[in-house]
Amino acid sequence: MSRATVEPTKQRFGRFAYGRKDEEYIVDFLNVTKRALSEEYYRIFNYHYLLGADWRLCCRRLGLDRGTFFHMVYRMEAQLGRVYRELQPYALYPLDEYFSGTLKGSKAFPAGGARIVPIGPPPKVVNPDKVEKSSRRYPVRKAA
Repeated sequence: MSRATVEPTKQRFGRFAYGRKDEEYIVDFLNVTKRALSEEYYRIFNYHYLLGADWRLCCRRLGLDRGTFFHMVYRMEAQLGRVYRELQPYALYPLDEYFSGTLKGSKAFPAGGARIVPIGPPPKVVNPDKVEKSSRRYPVRKAA
């Protein structure tokens, strides 16, 4: 079990809330998954992701061929990804927003006052066609 975390709430008198965020996330994740998937897709999710069975065991247990199994897995992943992202009022993805929260109505720090300061003079641009061949220097390897 994880530790209980103390979080400030937006109440008038500065109250705090206690919770186990890891366990709460797991419960939310599983409940949303169970509600979003049909019984057939949830069986695949349960065997493959929760119990850790590979595709061969899942296909044997569910009576599917390999192609059908992977097509169902890809459809399930797309459907669940959309559900996790669009869940209201708190999406399960991205994780940083779930665990630390975002302040509604706050603006990001403006980057408006930054200037570029050169650290040296700009390099000279030399046209290689105008340079004489005798002044061109090529690296020479010395033999021992």
